[in-house]
Amino acid sequence: METKVVVIDKTNIRDEELLEAAKILRRGGLVAFPTETVYGLGANALDEEAAKKIYAAKGRPSDNPLIAHIAEYQELEGLVAGIPGAAGRLMKAYWPGPLTIIFAKSSKVPYGITGGLDTVAVRMPDDPVARRLIRLAGVPVAAPSANTSGKPSPTTAAHVYQDMNGRIDMILDGGPVGIGVESTIVDVTGETPALLRPGAITTEMLRETLGQVEIDPAIAGPVGDNVKPKAPGMKYRHYAPKAELVLVEAEAAKDKTAGGETGEKPAGVSPEVIQTICRKALEDMAEGMEVGIICTDETRDRYPEHARVRSLGLRHREETIARNLFGVLREFDDLSVDRIYSESFSEEHLGRAIMNRLTKAAGYHVLKV
Repeated sequence: METKVVVIDKTNIRDEELLEAAKILRRGGLVAFPTETVYGLGANALDEEAAKKIYAAKGRPSDNPLIAHIAEYQELEGLVAGIPGAAGRLMKAYWPGPLTIIFAKSSKVPYGITGGLDTVAVRMPDDPVARRLIRLAGVPVAAPSANTSGKPSPTTAAHVYQDMNGRIDMILDGGPVGIGVESTIVDVTGETPALLRPGAITTEMLRETLGQVEIDPAIAGPVGDNVKPKAPGMKYRHYAPKAELVLVEAEAAKDKTAGGETGEKPAGVSPEVIQTICRKALEDMAEGMEVGIICTDETRDRYPEHARVRSLGLRHREETIARNLFGVLREFDDLSVDRIYSESFSEEHLGRAIMNRLTKAAGYHVLKV
């Protein structure tokens, strides 16, 4: 299969550029497209055979649910059995945007989309290319991240091409994404809304909108093999670079910041974290290993000069950390490093999503210092 790449100017989107992609989706093919979070790999969400193509292209386990993307509120009615009050408040506050809501599904939604569950995950993206493509396709679009399953999610069309060239019909190149981590997922099918995946719609924002919100234990730790995932990314290895990744984190009692600005959110990193990463990196390099280090602008000059040091941005601007995270992990793949050490981040606000992705990418290998 020849994968066609079409470059789209988001400031001047023309329907003729998207009509072929819409036709591919309607006939059961696969199209990768930008959203505000990461690039998605789209297929007709009502076509079970099309869903099978997504799983095959990604190498994704079939019990890992897909998210159905819609462009208009009325499209939701055909996908869900009902709209709870909590869902209505979330939709009013955050749609279109980086929030996925889990509903009881309607009979129209095939189990091949939901991973065998009686629930369906739905999102209305805010990206103009995504919204226009869905409208032109005339069907809800199932779209997990457009990467090989387990690898860091794609934040540029070039990342998609690396993983999907020859596996899918088309890639719409709308430039780099804005947020850089996948959507927040909230389950509203229970008595109390539950956060299943953190994202740019933060826990603090959800609680301001809904009041009580539970946090699923899968966010903090691995899920057992006997557990059926309720949402994408809960059970399987995700976001991982080829090299071993070690997340270095200060014990709470030692968490005194070093470097960076002060303010409401922690801006620095514990001196023990920096010292430990330096020591470990030097030991590994002495043994002939290529070492990568993930840090921020505030600390990048504190690490060994022969290590592959990459900054994610500024600690007091969490959006820069999120936007650059997956790109840096993919860069380390290109550099063929043997081991990566990463600083840790505050778990407040957007930091919860950043730490969730890093912890999963590290396979829960966290070194406490």
